[in-house]
Amino acid sequence: MASAPVADQLRLLDVQALDTRLAKLAHQRRSHPSLAALQEVTGRAEDLDRARVDAETAVRDARRAVAKAEADVEQVTNRAARDRQRLESGTGSPKDLQALGHELESLAKRQGVLEEVELEAMEVLETAQSALDAITAQRAALGEQIAQLEAERDAAFAEIDAEKATVETQRASAVEPLDPGLVTLYERVRERSGGLGVLRLRGSTTDPLQISLSLTELAAIEAAPADEIVRSEDGYIIVRVTD
Repeated sequence: MASAPVADQLRLLDVQALDTRLAKLAHQRRSHPSLAALQEVTGRAEDLDRARVDAETAVRDARRAVAKAEADVEQVTNRAARDRQRLESGTGSPKDLQALGHELESLAKRQGVLEEVELEAMEVLETAQSALDAITAQRAALGEQIAQLEAERDAAFAEIDAEKATVETQRASAVEPLDPGLVTLYERVRERSGGLGVLRLRGSTTDPLQISLSLTELAAIEAAPADEIVRSEDGYIIVRVTD
């Protein structure tokens, strides 16, 4: 049967406690509330970024529509001004002047229609610009929220990482003098079990995980030499504690 000094087996409990603390710190880092909040807020920000692209496209299209409407109105206005100048000068035959009068009437109607189109285009632009401004403001607010959450996350991670470094140093010091075979076995059991390699046995109770030990198993453990490395049926290393 494998054996290791009793003192080393007892110190292995300290190593397990440090490994358990490291596991808890890793869990705290993975599950820190800021991470879920960041994911949620970042998702909203990405949605707004996509919406902003669409809104910017709508504003550009609306501006082009306004520019075209303004150009159409200007073109009709300029032509009407020229016709009016010719008409007022009286240059031309009565037939020509009459035709100019009719054309001015048509141009006035055309101008009215185009001005309505221009007004509608301007209203569309105003609506599109308001939507873009609202999205931009919301995105800016989310940007500030993201920055705040990132700062909270970084501060929490710095604290966790500092404690992790301290615990890792303590663990290295605790492991260094231990029996190499005992440490190798512990690491193998801990890897297989997902983090727990050794249990403390006081009387008939184990911790930090309580497992059922039969009377036969307890008797065998009690009868084993003090330096024997005792294992449970589940494979855990059992360290006997009498105090």
